[in-house]
Amino acid sequence: MAYKALYRTYRPQTFEEVAGQKHIVKTLKNALATNKIAHAYLFCGPRGTGKTTMAKLFAKALNCQEGIGHICNKCSDCVEITNGSHPDVIEIDAASNNGVEQVRDLIDKVNYLPIEGKYKVYIIDEVHMMTTCAFNALLKTIEEPPAHVIFILATTEPHNILPTILSRCQRYDFTKVSDADIEERIVEILEKEGIEYDKDAVRAIIALADGGVRDALSILDQVLAFSGNTLNVDDVYSLFGLASKEDKISFIKFIANGDVTRALARINAFAEGGVDLKRLTAELLEILKDVLILKKTKSEDELTTLSEEEAEDLSAALSMKQVNEMIGAFLRAQIDFKTAPNVKTMFDIVILKLCTSDDSEEEKVVKTPAKPAPIRQIVEEPKVEKRIEQPAPTAAPEVKVKPTPQPVQEAVKEEKVEVKVEPAPAPVVEEKKPEPQAAPDWLFEDDSKEKKVVETDGDRYELDDDMMIKLMVTGDKELRKSLSARWKELDSYLGHPTLGDIVALIKDGKVFIATKNVIVLEYDFEKLSQKANIKENGKKIADILSKMVGHEVFTYAVSRSESVRLVTSYHNLRQISQLPRASEVKINIEELK
Repeated sequence: MAYKALYRTYRPQTFEEVAGQKHIVKTLKNALATNKIAHAYLFCGPRGTGKTTMAKLFAKALNCQEGIGHICNKCSDCVEITNGSHPDVIEIDAASNNGVEQVRDLIDKVNYLPIEGKYKVYIIDEVHMMTTCAFNALLKTIEEPPAHVIFILATTEPHNILPTILSRCQRYDFTKVSDADIEERIVEILEKEGIEYDKDAVRAIIALADGGVRDALSILDQVLAFSGNTLNVDDVYSLFGLASKEDKISFIKFIANGDVTRALARINAFAEGGVDLKRLTAELLEILKDVLILKKTKSEDELTTLSEEEAEDLSAALSMKQVNEMIGAFLRAQIDFKTAPNVKTMFDIVILKLCTSDDSEEEKVVKTPAKPAPIRQIVEEPKVEKRIEQPAPTAAPEVKVKPTPQPVQEAVKEEKVEVKVEPAPAPVVEEKKPEPQAAPDWLFEDDSKEKKVVETDGDRYELDDDMMIKLMVTGDKELRKSLSARWKELDSYLGHPTLGDIVALIKDGKVFIATKNVIVLEYDFEKLSQKANIKENGKKIADILSKMVGHEVFTYAVSRSESVRLVTSYHNLRQISQLPRASEVKINIEELK
């Protein structure tokens, strides 16, 4: 007989065997005991948390020959439901049966009475995949089905279901199963199978499962296929590219000690071993969380990842400031990973910054006392110079010998005032610098003599992502840099009687893409980019920039959020070698207008 996966072999056959979801089990059992059975249920929640299993158990409890609420697993109804062959329990995969025709066929069969059981139970899995038309066709039937029909809808995305459907169902939200419940279920299965195991391996599988019992059993199945009839943590680490706890703890110590060489060597070892650096970051945060808990509470009761000895050892090696600094850096890294083109480079930089943070603080401390010394010298030097220069005028041999003492005394008095005010005159001289700048080479007069008004409404240029990627592929980085460097030349036109308003709109943006014939501007705010894309404004912007670059160009504008999204798409396509070749891209600006 063909091998049967563990999650299918050990699928719960009674409500008591279900891992977690105690609130749902209790509610359904009470409803069955009091015969308060609804006509439609919605089971929603993360994958692998027991939605389909619960639906089958509910169908058994409705049709068991021992009576409603019983699950004997011995009568023909229970056995056939377990095997998936019961004629009155119909499982439908909405991912492949999501059209109106399939729903109409279902509605036609709903009115037929049950063949063997008391109720006809329709279990519609992945119901969010149904089309809007299919939902609408099913709406009336779900609202008022025949007395012998019960619908159970299962989904991982309840937000994609029509509100009119949601309002007609009793909703049950399945939660991620706790680590303790998953561990209990895995250990129970391992003991039934007679497999030797260590607890660290079980915990590693639970961490990978992320609250899903089915995922945990699938991972367990895969590890046992790799290692045979033993389950040890090293096999889990090597199979799924995980770092051992000891390696992670020593890695954190390298960072705390500022040991850049060993920290980078450990990162390279992680990368060569296939360790997922994003997952590693999350695991390091779990360890640091335990250290922070121990430092603040002095209690080991709340530790989830580290043992008491490991937590105390790491707590002694790290200061509170270091723990908080690492947690902050890793939390920011998790956000930056989403847009980083190279995760390893990003991770290297984060670790380097953490390792060298103390060095930068020492440099600041050394530099601060060194600043006052030259300031005192500079203040003292002008005094010496002025005292040397003063005797020169007093040496005048003329008759004006008597008046000279008075100016000398006044000068001495003024000298003290001038020393304090002395820094002020120096910058005043610099005010003479704003001399009339030479006009740019491309300076021109507007022929129309009519003010170019910035429109606030009208038809807009719209370029799709495919065209934007083509422009990014053909973009000239050097051209963009040179054009950005000349952006200040636009200042000459800010006060222009006819062009001033349009130039101000151009100046609000910056060059995002520059090709031979197309210039894409980036604006911080979407309102500005939409204003720049109004066709009347776009023509005026293109006219000015065309004269600036010396040939006709087409201009387009994007907001900052759009540019970030486009850059991310560009890097994703580049990583899978799906970018178009620049030599094959042909862009006709007349088609863009």
